[in-house]
Amino acid sequence: MFNSVQQSSGTLEFLAAKEVVGRGKMPVFALLFVLFVHTDAFAAQQQSSGGQSSGPPANPNVTSSLPPTLSSALQLYRSSKLEEAKAEYESVIKSMGPNAAAAYSGLARVLLKEKNVPEAHTAAAKAAELDSKLAAAHSVLGEVYFREGKLPEAEQEFLIAARANQGDAGSFYGLARINWATSNYKRARALIDQAYKFDAADPEIRKEWLLTLNPEDRLKGLTEYLAQSKDDPDEKEELSHYLTALADSVKTAKSDCRLVLKVASTRVDLNRLFLDPERTRGYGLTVKVNGISSNLLLDTGARGILINSKIAEKAELRRVVDQGIWGIGDKGVANGYVGYAESIKIGQLEFQGCYVDVVDKKRMLGEDGLIGADVFEDFLVDIDFPNGKLQLSELPALPDEGTKQISLRSSGNRADRLHDRYIAPEMKSYERVFRFGHNLLITTYVNRSAPKLFLIDTGGFDNLMSLATAREVTKVYGDSDTKVKGLSGAVDNVYRTHALALTFGKLRQRSDNVVVFDLTDISDNLGTEVSGMLGFAMLKLLDIKVDYRDGLVNLTYNEYRLPKEYGQAVIPEFERRTTIRSSMGRDSSCQLSPKAAAILFVAQINLSGLPRCALTDRPLNTPFE
Repeated sequence: MFNSVQQSSGTLEFLAAKEVVGRGKMPVFALLFVLFVHTDAFAAQQQSSGGQSSGPPANPNVTSSLPPTLSSALQLYRSSKLEEAKAEYESVIKSMGPNAAAAYSGLARVLLKEKNVPEAHTAAAKAAELDSKLAAAHSVLGEVYFREGKLPEAEQEFLIAARANQGDAGSFYGLARINWATSNYKRARALIDQAYKFDAADPEIRKEWLLTLNPEDRLKGLTEYLAQSKDDPDEKEELSHYLTALADSVKTAKSDCRLVLKVASTRVDLNRLFLDPERTRGYGLTVKVNGISSNLLLDTGARGILINSKIAEKAELRRVVDQGIWGIGDKGVANGYVGYAESIKIGQLEFQGCYVDVVDKKRMLGEDGLIGADVFEDFLVDIDFPNGKLQLSELPALPDEGTKQISLRSSGNRADRLHDRYIAPEMKSYERVFRFGHNLLITTYVNRSAPKLFLIDTGGFDNLMSLATAREVTKVYGDSDTKVKGLSGAVDNVYRTHALALTFGKLRQRSDNVVVFDLTDISDNLGTEVSGMLGFAMLKLLDIKVDYRDGLVNLTYNEYRLPKEYGQAVIPEFERRTTIRSSMGRDSSCQLSPKAAAILFVAQINLSGLPRCALTDRPLNTPFE
């Protein structure tokens, strides 16, 4: 996501753009946190299967083992006839017979599909209450927890269901989603194979399994799936767009965006992007697309490469397939397409055969485009904002890794990621983050809240918080002077919080207030609750190292490396603190070194009412304030 701030008639305006749908959204196999636990039985199955499943599924149609009413309801659900499915499940529930728990489980899935998370939670909890030994009840409760962002709880429910030995495909699928999120791709592959063996007729499981295949087999399988699909029209359209792009990549000789000459490491200058002569809104990279130079905003909240239509026309990109571009805002998708570039050059690096996303120039809000940091996932990515540098270096070799060819990940593909997370000795201090496609979610505490998931978003100008989270932890008030705009137009309702503190990694940030609006669409898109975003105004104070391969991030703050101009606009009081755990179980703050040279949260912008904060060092594994 990118955004910037500008002042017009006393209004503070945020310009925010998000990610691509169609080709980008299709592989949105939601995902997140937790450690995978092998049972002896499953470990044996994994060794014997050797990864990809072979032969026919063990249980290709689970509906045949269900009572007629439940079987009918399940078929309605899988045909996207949600209201009819709900009525069938509710009729079974009213009877309160022996199948009531199973009916509540099915009802919970329908409610999740309808994006009614609170009622889905109620139904799933009731199913587990009625029959604590029913695997399906624990499995769907895990799905609800997953959507709520409660990932440790989700994992526990999935494990209970898997260990019940009732052939519940959903539990293995849930564990696969968790392992994808934690960069444990080899484990996830074995788990989705197992889920597919138990229930190949489940549309979600079938799609996810097909996405693990090589491109040729994936194209064939998904084409057959689409011909038989009973998904809703939007999902079918997105899959159709994805297949068009996939078919093009299969038939195109150079379509893997490979590095022309091997470069072990390189350093590239970051270009400051200005709102006006005094205010910075982000940092960009000079990127040449088919020889045409562009200045693309470096954005950890974006996927791949997105350029505006004017740049694409100059570069003479080959148009592959039309698609909608979704962004922050309440006014709908923007028109765009997938294009093919013969060459992309970034500093000393040149890549050939790359797919990029293109959007109408009018929707780009003055930007040439965006480049997601995830395109460099074959490198260790060091975004050194204080020094204005991007350093790319070799990742530590995996224990079982052979020679590999480096590519620019301008389009997503997880079929070749058959490794599990590896934490090299030199990365033991890194934070473990959760990957949802290109998105990096870090565990964050708001005041004394339970753990929340915040998106690390260098393209977002300011920190943001979801309306649901803000109302949970503090008071909010309407803010008609703050305008939030993006690729999908303006956000209708914007709010602000009272003073609060955010704790993430080893850092704590205090702020007078934070911009708030509804992030439900983003959470629905990712499949888990996104409670907020850590934006550029704070992230620009940090050196950010990202290991996309293993889902690791290191956030380093050093006040002495900050550019002098960051303190020229305003000089509030700045303190550097650390947290100490008291014997009474409460936190106290111990001031280490007061500093006269201060940093404003939105450093360079001297407007009344803007939030201020101090970054503080927080020792690892200590509680939050």
